[in-house]
Amino acid sequence: MKRMRIPVVTFITLAGFILAGYGLCFGEANISAAKYKAGDTVTITGKIAPGQDLYIAIAQDKMFNGKVREFNGQKSMGNFERKKLPKKAKKFGFTMDTNLPPLFYVLTTNRAAFGKDTPKKFGGPSFMKKMLGGGLYNTSMFKLKKKWEDVGAKDMLGPIKTAEQWNMLRFAHENKYGINTIVKEGNKKGKVVIFARSVLGDASSGNYWDKGTSIKLNKEDGTFTASFMTYRDTPPNTGFDVYVNGEKSGHYVVEKNGFWLAKGYRYMNPLWIVIGAIAVGTYFSMIGAAGGMLMGAFQALVIQTAGPIGINAANVLRPSNIALTLFSPLGSFYRFAVVEKRVAWPVGISFGAGIFIGSIWLGTYVTQYVSMKAYKEYLGILVVLMGIKTLMEMTPSAMNKRKNIKAMTQKFNAAVKKAKETGGAVEMGSIEPVKTGLTDYRFKFWGEEFRINPLLFAILGIIVGIVSRAFGIGGGFLLVPMMTTIAALPMYVAVPISLIGTCFSSVGSFLGYVMNGYLPDLVLAGAIIIGGFAGGMLGSRAQKMFSEMTLKVILACTLFFRFMKIEYWI
Repeated sequence: MKRMRIPVVTFITLAGFILAGYGLCFGEANISAAKYKAGDTVTITGKIAPGQDLYIAIAQDKMFNGKVREFNGQKSMGNFERKKLPKKAKKFGFTMDTNLPPLFYVLTTNRAAFGKDTPKKFGGPSFMKKMLGGGLYNTSMFKLKKKWEDVGAKDMLGPIKTAEQWNMLRFAHENKYGINTIVKEGNKKGKVVIFARSVLGDASSGNYWDKGTSIKLNKEDGTFTASFMTYRDTPPNTGFDVYVNGEKSGHYVVEKNGFWLAKGYRYMNPLWIVIGAIAVGTYFSMIGAAGGMLMGAFQALVIQTAGPIGINAANVLRPSNIALTLFSPLGSFYRFAVVEKRVAWPVGISFGAGIFIGSIWLGTYVTQYVSMKAYKEYLGILVVLMGIKTLMEMTPSAMNKRKNIKAMTQKFNAAVKKAKETGGAVEMGSIEPVKTGLTDYRFKFWGEEFRINPLLFAILGIIVGIVSRAFGIGGGFLLVPMMTTIAALPMYVAVPISLIGTCFSSVGSFLGYVMNGYLPDLVLAGAIIIGGFAGGMLGSRAQKMFSEMTLKVILACTLFFRFMKIEYWI
């Protein structure tokens, strides 16, 4: 039988047509620039096979997995993450060896291949979420398909090629811990992160996650133009690989765009942090409470402290936050302790010792093994009750029962009135010790005698220390109400004592984080220290401008706002 021979030229020609057709199936692209600044719009143009849907995968060129010890020049995977991430991996179906690009997007005309728009409820205490089937507010999100075998365009996902990678993608983009630990970018409804950007369609969809994205495809000839806004807090010099319909088609780099906080993982002018810390420090030093919480809210809502890849955001926010609760008291303490001599040292030291034990020792176990979600609402209810109790103390009947505070308030108000008439300054009273004992400490303030049990407050300090360590706050929001409600002390005495307590809790909490391998962002902490110290100096001077009643109203309103507004409803 005669063997058929195909001429070499014919073979090469056929192969060329086949390869050309193969290339058209996948795609070719041009990227508008090789380098962009964070927040810029990337535009990709090109051509795919006619009649095909468009799939553009944009993936960070560095991969993260649970065994990485350093990422982008920063330490990754602290002690707490090393314990928690394997549990999350097992639940979601990936391993600690599974690789994932932290920043990953798919721009496509066929979003249905990867998931679907899903109703989402959010907001409110957990008991209310159960009653309402998810929360107080309604929105929507793009939910990725749960099973890898259901994904309709597996070959179009660039570096994501396995079921484990898909499962890790779902975890990193849809689980709160995954977003705060790996992705660092999220779609927000108001100030609430619902999920992270992953699959994007044209902005004409009306979906909030598609904002800034444009996808134009001519299916007749396969030409397309697609663009999207880069993440505003993309780390400096982050490289991205671009895949068009499964074929690697280009690369670009996102450069620095502002002052980069290395551990905060955000662009932020430190001056704004200093200004925020001055405002919070002043407020904190006036009422001795809520400085850590308000600074935490400032970090979460304004700075949006995120932490390096692999480190949960809370483990950078908390130790950075402690800078204010440590240095703001120091800014005001000299005036309270040396100039005005209104520090009840036995109470402050016993309180501080208890707080130190709670924050550095017992607080470690709470932070690791107790879910904040499980008890923060009960803590919120407790503090709201304290706020109500604080307001009730100002009623005429309550003031009549506490004759020493009533008499002291009258003397102070008379001094303020005289100072206004003469144009002079109000002189604050000093503490005059009467009796010093482990369970019985008495002193006079403005000629009125007050009594307190230092041992009791050492025990209460342990509880405050545990809470302050768990939340990364100073604990003043519990200290001052305890002293004004349980010990019946005036605000002018309670605030200086609380500042001693917050110093102890701050040192204990900070050492606890350092021992577990967590350090604050140095620039962020430095800006907070400068602002907090300045705010402390301003607050100690501003306090005497307000009456006892006014300070208590401010304290109560702070408690109500902080827990009802931020912890519950948002």
